[in-house]
Order: sequence, then structure tokens, then C-alpha cells
Amino acid sequence: MFDKILIANRGEIACRVMETAQRLGVACVAVYSDADAGAKHVAMADQAVHIGGAAPADSYLKGEVIIQAALDTGAQAIHPGYGFLSENPGFVDAVEAAGLTFIGPSAKAIRAMGLKDAAKALMQEAGVPVVPGYHGANQDPEHLSGAADTIGYPVLIKAVAGGGGKGMRLVERPQDFAAALDSARGEAKTAFGNDAVLIEKYVSKPRHIEVQVFGDGTHAVHLFERDCSLQRRHQKVIEEAPAPDMTEEMRAAMGQAGVRAAEAIGYKGAGTVEFIVDASEGLRADRFWFMEMNTRLQVEHPVTEAITGVDLVEWQLRVAAGESLPARQADLSINGHAFEARIYAEDVPKGFLPATGTLSHLEFPAGARIDSGVRAGDTISPWYDPMIAKITVHGPTRGAALRQLERALRWTDIGGTVTNVSFLRLLACQPDFVRGDVDTGLIGREADSLTAAPVACTKARSIAALAALGLHEGAGELGGFTLWGPLGWDVTLTHHDEEFSARVLVSGPGQFDVALGDGMRHRVEHKGGLWWVDATRVQARVARGRDELTVFWGNGYRFGLVDPLARESSAGGDTNVILAPMPGLVKAVFATAGQEVREGDRLAILEAMKMEHSLLAARDGVVAEVLAEAGSQVEAGAALVRLEPEDE
Repeated sequence: MFDKILIANRGEIACRVMETAQRLGVACVAVYSDADAGAKHVAMADQAVHIGGAAPADSYLKGEVIIQAALDTGAQAIHPGYGFLSENPGFVDAVEAAGLTFIGPSAKAIRAMGLKDAAKALMQEAGVPVVPGYHGANQDPEHLSGAADTIGYPVLIKAVAGGGGKGMRLVERPQDFAAALDSARGEAKTAFGNDAVLIEKYVSKPRHIEVQVFGDGTHAVHLFERDCSLQRRHQKVIEEAPAPDMTEEMRAAMGQAGVRAAEAIGYKGAGTVEFIVDASEGLRADRFWFMEMNTRLQVEHPVTEAITGVDLVEWQLRVAAGESLPARQADLSINGHAFEARIYAEDVPKGFLPATGTLSHLEFPAGARIDSGVRAGDTISPWYDPMIAKITVHGPTRGAALRQLERALRWTDIGGTVTNVSFLRLLACQPDFVRGDVDTGLIGREADSLTAAPVACTKARSIAALAALGLHEGAGELGGFTLWGPLGWDVTLTHHDEEFSARVLVSGPGQFDVALGDGMRHRVEHKGGLWWVDATRVQARVARGRDELTVFWGNGYRFGLVDPLARESSAGGDTNVILAPMPGLVKAVFATAGQEVREGDRLAILEAMKMEHSLLAARDGVVAEVLAEAGSQVEAGAALVRLEPEDE
């Protein structure tokens, strides 16, 4: 076994590889960009080396710099993770030329599977079924159109060097072929520098089922299948293992096909053979075809680990260090069912747009496997994939595992950015998916119901009002009444594009009456860390950021905090005096007697509601008197700054 390895990656996969390597007593070297200097994978590593700027081209794609870092730190091998340089055969050659071990397949094997058309021809020779189609070198548009006619519509145009859905077009009628071909070629040229395409038969009810394989360079085994049919824009969302409704006959046929594919190229390490399956008549052993082989560890490998009990990274390290296959095919079996959901910082209602932000709160449920490269306080950078975590659950049956997934998502609390957690939870409850009736078009068909932004009910809004005022943390428990009535606060929040107000009155220790602007009222209590609304215990949690908060209650409902001080300082009334509309700490005073000020000038800062708020001049004028000093506590209504009276 190696003494030290370098991990040429970042984020959750770098952390995941380190967990296994360090468990085996192998020291780990991390590499990091300018943007990742304080990242989790850097903190976990035994050593860390800075390799360049934030852009991947300036850091994680600089193979020569990474190799030098490995040599300088005494690492014996490099683990590529996935993405970046993981399937770059030139990098593999350079690693080996430097006298290091690449923890993965040979450059020859990667090249063999790098181009879809050549890979399909190779698979046909190895006896692996391939989708009916044209994979030839003749790229003349007329020839390609004739091939499509022979295959029969609908057909799929796919970039030979493609991936991630780029350079792919569905064509349902002959008259649309030419325009679709031009479009696919243009996109492929831009994305990959290669505009060559292949033509395939389009499958009407496609399922994406892949086989996990593992080889030692001579022999290979399969670790059964994963169903990755839940996709949006050809990107996987939730994966599961084993595939629902899989027959033993088809499992054996797919597994054997995967092993033949791996052994045909002398594959070494973990790889995935992806198949497209026609599920229009159920799963049949004669209705699956080779799509491509991913010559690396897959993002979704945890579900395979969950059902087999195998640590695939451990196997990678052992085989790369010179061991033969750690297990025979007969030693491997399936135990139960597993799901993985990919949690991203993305705005689902806006078309899954990637999002950024600082994670003000990050908490996951017990009982689920969490693979994550971030912690609370970390920032989701615009430079990299916005993945926050992968959450994996395992149960004795598919139904039990799916219920665990839904519950785990319900108890996943992330504050500071928008996420796809609500979308994933709705997807986990979607009736067709629950029945196992899945195909790659399911999300697209159900998009309206799955992607709507969750809207908070009045009970959740009442909890948000208390949290915005900090009352759930003890404020209001002392001095809750005055001689003339209960103490009260007003607060204004935003939710989506709506602004609403709430009036909060103390009714007892830790007890509040909340009146919302729409006439709704709720009795809210917070005791022992638990929330009660209208005498009913609710499973709500709250995370507070600098200018926003989130109420987690089935979904994560985000609220913006509206600064009441800036609003009130410029509101009607006595413009000669700037008042504190609520209790707070005067953090700074910028006004001095005799100073000329303009409307909107900042005169002081008051800390209230866990935020700093600027007190602004309501009009042009001259400061007559400063009535508070920095560091003083003031009550609601206290005069802080007085201006000279306006001339009549």
C-alpha cells in the first residue's frame, strides 16, 4: 500500500477519497486554488499545496503543476477523483512518466472509451449490444440524413466527443434533420473542438441504467447496476441501486456485458458502463444497449457501496498498489436498496440556475450518509460546480429506503443560499417515481409541480417574525408587560417577491401572539428548543443569517429582513428628531453638533435584530444636538439625534 497520495481534485470527492485513504493509514496531500485556501478538503489533508488561481484552467487543470506538487511532497500516487483531469489520458501519461502511479485506468483504456463512435465499434467487437445507429467516419450531411432514414425516426444526433447533453439533438421528422444537425455540430464544435456526430435510434421510454465494474487490468467483476433515469437536461438528480423491477435474467446479461466491456480494454480500477434501456415493455434482456463508459469513479458510487458493503476507493487504492481483484464475482451480492440525492446551490424555479452564497447554516439528519466538501460558513464559489452535498440512504426494501430519503431531505437544513432540496423532496414523493415507473423524461413531464417555489404558510411566517426579532432566544421573557399593556414589536419581512408585516405581542414567558397583515393570528411558543403554534408542536427549525433567515419545516422557507430603522428614519412625523424605533445598542455616531447634513446621510448605527442598521437624516438640515453616544443601550422611541428646526 502507498504511504502517501496526492488527490488532484477538490470538494466532496477530495474529502471522500481522504476518508478512506486516511483510514488505511495513507497520508493525503491536497491541492487548492486561491478560492479554496480555506476549504474543507484542505483542512482534512495531511499536507496542502497551493496550485494557482481560482479558475480551473489556472489550478485544477494544470497537470504539470499538480505532478510537481506530488513530487515535492513525496507522494507516490495521484488520485484524480472525477471531473477535471480524471479522464485525460495525457495527464495519465505524464503522471507515469514522472515515476508516479495513477490511481485509475491506463491512458490506453481511457483513449479507447474517449470517443463514442470508436467505443461503440469496440463494444460491438466485444459482444456488447449497442444502439442501432450510424457511427461511421462519413460526416457528409446527405449521408447522415440517409443513415437516419435507414435507422428510422425518431433519431438522436449526438456529438462523438460529447458529454453532459452538449451536441445532442432529438429529431422526430425527416424535414427537421438538417437544421438539427447544424445546431448539434455548432454546439459540439464550441464545447469540444470536434463537430463530428453519430446517429442513433431514439428510445421512446428510455431508462438510464449503468453497471459498476472493477478490473485489475486483466480480469473484471461487476458490482450490479444503478438506475440513473431521474435526470434534468441530461444531468442526473437522484440515483438508486438496484434498478426497480430488474429481473435476474436482465441483471446477469447487463453485468456480463459490463465485464466484457471492461476486459476488452484491459481496464484497471473503478469504472461505469452506461446503458440505455427501452422500458416500453418492461425490462427485457434484449432491450438494453451500450451508451458509453466512464473511466473513473462516478459521483453516484455511494449507492453501490451501500448495497454491496464494498468501499470502492479502498479497492482503487489496493489495485493501484499492485493487488489483484479484492473479490470474485461469486463473493458479491446485493443487500437492500439505496438512494442518493445530489444537493446543489441552485435556483430551481429559475431553471436550475447555479447559485452562490455563504452557508450561514448547514445541518444534516442522523442516519444518512453525507458526502460533502463544505461546512457552515463556507462560500459556494462561482468558479466550480455548486454541489453542497450528496445524501445517501439505505433500507431493506425500495419503499423503506425511499421513505428514508424523503425524511432525510425534510431534515436537511441549509441557510444562506437557495438550494434544490425542496425539488428533491417533491421528487422523492412523486407518484410515478414511488411506483418505480421511471424514465429519463419524468422530470420534464412533471416540471410544473416539481419546480414551483415553496410558499410559507401563515404559521411559518409567524415563526419567522419571532426569529427576526430574536424573541425565540430569550428576549421578551423578562419585562414582558408594561403598566399599560403587553410589550409589542413590529417587524417587516420579505418572502419571494412579497413584503409582509407582523405585530408580535408578549403573552407570557416564551409565549407570543403574532398578528399578520392579512388578519391571521397565531399563538406561538418556543420552549426547550421546540416550537409550538396554536398549542400544536411543530417540527420547525430556524437558521438566522445577517440579512435573511430560513424556517425549515418540510421545506426551507427563506425570508428577507427589512431594515425598519432606515425606513422609519425617513418616514413622516417629526423630521427634526431621529428616534430608535426599538431597543438596541448604539454602535457608532457620525453626527456632531453644528454639522450640515443632507437627506439620507448616515447619522448613527444601531444594532438590533442581530443586524447593524443605519439611521438616516430625514431631511436636509443642521445637527442641533447629539443625544446618544457609541456603546450606549437605548429603548424604543429614544431620541438619538436632533436637527435644528426648519425655518418657517
